[in-house]
Amino acid sequence: MSVRQSNSRYVRNRRLGVLVLVAAVFMTNLDLWIVNVALPDIGASFGGGGSGGGEAGLAQLSWVLNGYAVALAAALIVAGRLGDRIGHRPVFLVGVVLFTAASAACAVAPNLGLLVAARVVQALGAAAQLPTSLALLLATMPVERRAGAARGWAAVGGVAAVAGPVLGGLLVEASWRWIFVVNLPIGLISLMLGRRLLPRRSAIDQAAARRQPMPDLVGAITVTVAVAALTGSLVQAPQWGWTSASTLGLMLVAVVTGAGFLVRCARHHNPLFELGLLRIARFRQANLATFSFSIAFAIMLLSNVLWCQDVWGYSALRTGLAMSPGPALVPLVTIVTGRAMKRFGPGPLAVLGALLFAASLLWRVLAIDVAPNYLHDLLPSMLLGGLGVGLTLGTLIAAGVTSLPADRSATGSAVLNAGRQIASAVGVALLVTSIGVRIGPASVADFRRSWGLGVALALVTAGLALRMAFSAKRDSTQETTALQFALVDEDDGTHAAQRISELSVVVATPDK
Repeated sequence: MSVRQSNSRYVRNRRLGVLVLVAAVFMTNLDLWIVNVALPDIGASFGGGGSGGGEAGLAQLSWVLNGYAVALAAALIVAGRLGDRIGHRPVFLVGVVLFTAASAACAVAPNLGLLVAARVVQALGAAAQLPTSLALLLATMPVERRAGAARGWAAVGGVAAVAGPVLGGLLVEASWRWIFVVNLPIGLISLMLGRRLLPRRSAIDQAAARRQPMPDLVGAITVTVAVAALTGSLVQAPQWGWTSASTLGLMLVAVVTGAGFLVRCARHHNPLFELGLLRIARFRQANLATFSFSIAFAIMLLSNVLWCQDVWGYSALRTGLAMSPGPALVPLVTIVTGRAMKRFGPGPLAVLGALLFAASLLWRVLAIDVAPNYLHDLLPSMLLGGLGVGLTLGTLIAAGVTSLPADRSATGSAVLNAGRQIASAVGVALLVTSIGVRIGPASVADFRRSWGLGVALALVTAGLALRMAFSAKRDSTQETTALQFALVDEDDGTHAAQRISELSVVVATPDK
C-alpha cells in the first residue's frame, strides 16, 4: 500500500470515527425533545397514565422524564471517572449497547412501570456516552483542530433541539413507540463502526490510568436516593397530601441522604464532587445560575407540550412544529454571540438572556387564551425563549468550566451537567405539583402559576449572573487560603499541595 493510500485510509477512518461519535451524541440529545413531545400519547396508550387523566396519571407519567433525569445526573460523573480510569473507548461502547438495548425495551414496554425502568437504563447508557465521546473526539483530531472539534461537539445538542420537536411529532403520528425504535439503527451502526474505528489507549497510558482511584460509587447511590426522594415527594404530594406521613417521610429521606452525600464528599479520599471547588466564586455562581435556569427551562418545555396537546387540542406533529422556532434560534444565537462573550464576559450575556427568558414566560402569563392563537400567544414566547436560552445556558456552562484548572475541567463539566439533570427533575416535579388537576380549558390558573414560577426562577438566574458580572475583585490571597484548607481536608500530602497550586492560579484571576 502506498503512502498516499495509507494517508487516505487514515483520513477516511478518522472521519467515520467522528461520525460515529456525533451520531451517538445526537441520539442521546434528541431523546430529551422527542420524549417530551410524545408524553401525552404515552399516557393515553396506558389508560389512566395520560397527562389528562388526573393528578395521579400525570404524577406517574412524569417519571418517564424524571427517572431518566435522576439516573443521568447520578451516573454522569461516575461514568466520566470510569472512562478516565479504564479507557474512554470501552466505556463509550458499553454506553451505546446500554442505550440501544434500553431503547428497544422502551419500544416494547407493556406498561408504564417497565417503560420507566427501561428509561433508567437508557440514562445509564447516555451517561457513559456523553463524557467519553468528547474525549474520543479530541483523540481523533490533530491538535490544531481540537478547539473546533469541541465547539462542533457542543453544537450537536443545538441541532438535536431543532430537529427534536418536529421529528418527535412525525414519529408519534405513527406511534409513540417509534421515538425509541429510531435509536436502534443508529446505535447498531455506531457500535459496529466504533469497535473498528475508535482510538485505543497505548499500553503505557492505560497502565497509568489504572492507577487512578475508583470513583465513589456509594456517593453516587446516596445522591441518587436524595434526588429521587425529593422529586417523588414533590410529584406525589398533591395526591398524598403535603402533611401525610408518606410525603414527609420522603422529604426526610431526601434531607438525610442529601446531608450524607455532602458529608461523604467532605471526608472521602476520592469524592464524587470536590466541595473545595465551590470556593471558586465564578464556578459557584455559574452552578447556582445554571440550576435555577434549568428548573425554569424544564417547566417551560413540558408545560408548552401539555398546553398545546391537552388544551388547544394540537396533534404531536403540530405541537412539534409550533415549538420548533425557539430551539432553532439557540445554536444561531450561541454562534453569533461568541465574540460578545470574549469582549464583555459571561455575566452581561447571561443577565440579558435570563431576562429575555423571563419575558417569554411572562408573555404566556399575560397572553394566554384557551382559544388557539399561535401567532399572538405561543410564537412570541418561543422566540423570546430561544433568544434567552441561546444567550444564557451555554454562557453559564462555559463560565463554570473555564473557571477551573485544566485538569478539573472534565469534573466541572460533569458537575454542571449533572446539576442540569437534577434541576430538570425538580422542574418537572414542580410543574406536576402546580398543575395538580385534570388538564383542560379549566387549567388556565394552574398554568399561569407554573409560568409565574418560571419567571421568578429566571429572575433569580439574572440576579446570580448580575453578581457574576459586577462582583468586586476579591482578595486572591484570602480565597486561596480558604481553598487550601478545603482541599487539604480532602486529600493530604503532595497531591493536595499540587491541587492548591493549580487552583491558586484560577482564584488569583478576578472575574472579567
